[in-house]
Amino acid sequence: MPLNRPRRFARIAVAPVSAFALVATLSATPASAAPCESLAGLALPATTITSAATVAAGMLAPTGGEPLDMPAVCRVVGVSEPAVNFEVWLPLEDWNGKFHVSGNGGMAGVVSYGAMASAVRRGYAAASTDTGHVRPGTGGFDASWAIGRPDLVADFGHRSLHLTATHGRTVTSAFYERDPAYSYYVGCSKGGQQGLMEAQRYPDDFDGIVAGNPANDWTRFYAGAHLWYALATLRNPENYFPPSKIPLLADAVNAACDALDGLEDGVLDDPRACDFDPGTLACPEGRDDESCLTAGQVQAVRDIWAGSRNSAGEVVFPGLVPGGENGPGGGWRAWVTGGEPFSSLHWLAADGFFKYMVFEEPDWDFRAFDYDADLEFALEKVGPALDADDPDLSGLRDGGAKLIVYHGWSDPDISPLGSIDYYEDVLAHEGADRGRAAALAATRDYFRLFLVPGLGHCSGGPGYNRLDPLTALERWVEDGIAPDTILGERVEDGEVVRTRPVCAYPDIAVWDGAGDPDDAASFACRREE
Repeated sequence: MPLNRPRRFARIAVAPVSAFALVATLSATPASAAPCESLAGLALPATTITSAATVAAGMLAPTGGEPLDMPAVCRVVGVSEPAVNFEVWLPLEDWNGKFHVSGNGGMAGVVSYGAMASAVRRGYAAASTDTGHVRPGTGGFDASWAIGRPDLVADFGHRSLHLTATHGRTVTSAFYERDPAYSYYVGCSKGGQQGLMEAQRYPDDFDGIVAGNPANDWTRFYAGAHLWYALATLRNPENYFPPSKIPLLADAVNAACDALDGLEDGVLDDPRACDFDPGTLACPEGRDDESCLTAGQVQAVRDIWAGSRNSAGEVVFPGLVPGGENGPGGGWRAWVTGGEPFSSLHWLAADGFFKYMVFEEPDWDFRAFDYDADLEFALEKVGPALDADDPDLSGLRDGGAKLIVYHGWSDPDISPLGSIDYYEDVLAHEGADRGRAAALAATRDYFRLFLVPGLGHCSGGPGYNRLDPLTALERWVEDGIAPDTILGERVEDGEVVRTRPVCAYPDIAVWDGAGDPDDAASFACRREE
């Protein structure tokens, strides 16, 4: 029997019928039971519906650019106090009977229109928010809006997504005159943090959550990753690692470690097995060209891979792992080096966060950061609003909801080791007194982690750059079929050129040694602990 658990804010009980029969019934019923324009008068707490209008298929262009490829919808735009903008798009035909919320990226500040369109094309009623502020024109990591506004920081950290989930469901129920049968959340990066925040703080909001490459341990991640990697390359000018040397490092890593998994395919299946020393690329004294790394550049790579620690030797946040440095879709050029010093995304993210959200000092100098006192200050000031690091998922578990986290092994932004650490923390909390095997079995009943070989930061990378965790989540929630694998695909020029099963942690996909290595059928999951 599929799960259809009650919600705190649900108003209409749904009879316990099969998922197929329920969705078929809802889809066959005329979708627009209530006129779209009437939703402008809907009363929501501390919220104003600013517009509700029918938009014809292929005519919605919310950013003023090209219209989105999507069916006709009722577009509802609202704002919750103090400044949480959100939208809900309601398909006029072929509604699948379900509700979907899309997450954000970076410092947010914009509604995720593209993700909403994708959800609507799947038949969902879809919602998203700007998280309570409008993105400044200086870019996605500008946090200048946060100075003197702890309320906006809280909205950004957790409140806005919860409001959007609550109000979006109410709008959906009012329009279709029935509650959605299921509610789902999907997000990556900042959106992954939002998903895990929902799982921990608001576990009744969704039946299923997908959190990709999550920046959930937000404050430690910004200090121990964004800032640490910037310091590794920028604190001393001789340590700067120019983008022209990225292929040198990437090729050396692959030469040393690609074959460790049994296949030479340009992808490290588990980079933890790679112990390549960048010192083997060191330049002879007095030389600095594209064929070698200076002593400062060798140290920068070592620091980035080692991760950050405080003065007591305690890990602040784990380092990046080898592999994918030169991968398509950004790689180290976008995140670690930039085109020139002080242009990388790690630098921009750290500089904006600490200047405006933590210290509220526009002249703050990143070189002065103290990994003891300053980190503690940041954790106390903004951690309660931003950090989704609580391993207690009992609310999600006991409510019957399901959580899928995926993370790319070749993520140049957020180390996949962070997601492994969080999963291990949940295991420890779940089974502190009963052993790892029992804890793993209990945790996998509601939470599964998938580590994707060669996937970059939410997309790109040299490996498997497309997967569909939402379909796996739907089957788990609605049909009780837990995902042991999710199909990973390598897409090039719009064509699938390689497939691989991505196994639920701690299992890994192992090639059978005989079949086509580009075909998922040639692999099986094996547990290595």
